[in-house]
Amino acid sequence: MRSNRRQFLGGAGALAASGMLAMPAIAQAKPKVVVVGGGPGGATVAKYVAQDSKGAIEVILVEPAKQFVTCFHSNLYLGGFRDLKSITHGYGDLAKKHGVKLANTSAASIDRDKKVVKLANGAGVNYDRLVIAPGIDLKFDSVPGYSEAASQQMPHAWKAGPQTQLLKTQLDSLKDGALIVMVAPPNPYRCPPGPYERASMMAHVLKAKGHKKSKIVILDTKPSFSKQALFVQGWERHYPGMIEWQDPKMHGGIKNVDPKTLTVKTDLGEYKAQLVNVIPAQMAGRIVRDAGLANDTGFCPIKPESMQSAMDVNIYIVGDACIPGDMPKSAFSANSQAKVAAMMIRGELIKSPTFPARYTNTCWSLIETDDTVKIGGRYEPKDGKIAAVETFLSKTDEPAALRKQTQEENMGWYKGISADIFG
Repeated sequence: MRSNRRQFLGGAGALAASGMLAMPAIAQAKPKVVVVGGGPGGATVAKYVAQDSKGAIEVILVEPAKQFVTCFHSNLYLGGFRDLKSITHGYGDLAKKHGVKLANTSAASIDRDKKVVKLANGAGVNYDRLVIAPGIDLKFDSVPGYSEAASQQMPHAWKAGPQTQLLKTQLDSLKDGALIVMVAPPNPYRCPPGPYERASMMAHVLKAKGHKKSKIVILDTKPSFSKQALFVQGWERHYPGMIEWQDPKMHGGIKNVDPKTLTVKTDLGEYKAQLVNVIPAQMAGRIVRDAGLANDTGFCPIKPESMQSAMDVNIYIVGDACIPGDMPKSAFSANSQAKVAAMMIRGELIKSPTFPARYTNTCWSLIETDDTVKIGGRYEPKDGKIAAVETFLSKTDEPAALRKQTQEENMGWYKGISADIFG
């Protein structure tokens, strides 16, 4: 998202007033960290560098949105388990409680030689260390016939906010007998279990409305998916006959989508749907690609000991844009990576203590009311990547009481991590 002119001028004025614009002739009183992107990774780094340096490091968060709608738990909003307000967060506490300076505007480019982030109007913010957490961009053309314009008829909803609301509006308007087609993305992508939790939440809504003939078809680009046995068992238990998953051998490949007719053509068939959810392939946000920080995968290699960019010692990259080894691209992962990066940056700039990097992640997935499963692990730097040292996964046929407890854990985690990121 880019701010309008009024928003930008306000942001630029605030920067100028506080001396943030790059002015080489003026000595810098203390080291400066600029963070680009205010999601789980970026906001966490900004908070922990500012908080734990106790004001010894100036921290500037560059983020055009004034509020952040979380992708994590957006499926629960789709299913009616949360409202939009409950997954929407502001940045005020980062400024008031921790002294983070907010630049409510877009970062346009990075001059790595001069160590300057250029803003949308060409003004610059100099840095001693830069943290980039731009999330993902969607490869719209990875699905034939799909485009950013087509997402207004066939929403992806893989960036939370208006797209999520559009998908919910479409879902809630369906009549019995409707066909929903989901095109699931190839690896790697944000939130590996996400598409399948989404299908579960769609089925929950249809079931709650009394649908008997509606159907959800998932056309996958992968031969398997995260938590597959758990999801399949849950679908058979809660939504018998409603959800059909097809791997590439079954559908033969996605040949075309037509947003005008809501038609999806595969090599072996054609589907005329009432709702189409296309989740295309993904890559790191544009700003890191333009800065030469991504490799040919479209994502950014990092040093697993620190989250430092493998391309630039003055830059750290956290969250979905990085290549995280065995860690999935998730909010929990981004938050964990951000704390390591914040620690290492403080160590470099003000000589505070540092410790060996340790990472954790858990991903919860709601299949039906009080039936939640999870996957996760602990990770450490090893053999040049972030490697799993311990993993866990819910088991099929678990007792209902355990699944309910897992859902309570899920909701508690959301409350805790939201406070940790934005509080």
